[in-house]
Amino acid sequence: MAAGVHIARHTHAWAQVAYASRGVLRVGTQGTTWMVPPSRAIWMPPHVTHEVVIVEEAFLRTLYIDEHAAPPGLDACRVVEVSNLLREVIAALDEPDLPAAREQVLGALALDELTRSEPLPLSVPMPNEKRLRALCEAVIANPANTDSLEQWAASVGASTRTIARLFRQELGVSFSQWRQQALLARAIPLLSQGRPLAHVAQELGYQSQSAFSAMFRRAFGRSPRAFMERGSERVESERGAQATEDDLPDGALMADAPEFDR
Repeated sequence: MAAGVHIARHTHAWAQVAYASRGVLRVGTQGTTWMVPPSRAIWMPPHVTHEVVIVEEAFLRTLYIDEHAAPPGLDACRVVEVSNLLREVIAALDEPDLPAAREQVLGALALDELTRSEPLPLSVPMPNEKRLRALCEAVIANPANTDSLEQWAASVGASTRTIARLFRQELGVSFSQWRQQALLARAIPLLSQGRPLAHVAQELGYQSQSAFSAMFRRAFGRSPRAFMERGSERVESERGAQATEDDLPDGALMADAPEFDR
């Protein structure tokens, strides 16, 4: 799907897994934005209103899961790592004329892998309180601004204590924790574009590349380069299969696997 494509806000009675073997997705739900890097996936439970924006040209595969088959514990959206096994199962579920018995087995395996998949800290919750929302929107609009919480609070006409309390009350995190989430989400498309790491660090307000890399490593357990290269390796392994699909007309790139029941 081409960059800039927008799938309008909608909801459905089934759960959904959207997996982008390449490209970057932005998924918006009520009060939260999720950034999905290449070769990762997002889980969306049933009845969750959401919209999707293709940030970087993407190849998508999606699974639709009957709400009665959704595993316990997956009651909220999450961006997850996609294991080699889960990637192959998603591809297998996309095969045409899949026998029902094979679909059942593959579907159960996909759900089991999803419950074991590592969640990634790529959600950016947004508040309702107008002063706090104005502050958060200003941070997102200018991520290079490294003002203190005191300065941000003053800019929206509130005390530091009030803003700190609102962050905990509405979002369940501190200002510094929320800002890090916002910066990580912003970093993903920049890294996916192949921007030099020093440029990405500067755009996000870090004084050095090493400081940004250290923050990224604390969040993801690996360096920015290793995180993005892991996705690139998976894309390379899929290029043969995708080459044929890339010849399909526009609109045929989103491959939807059938629903499966328990």
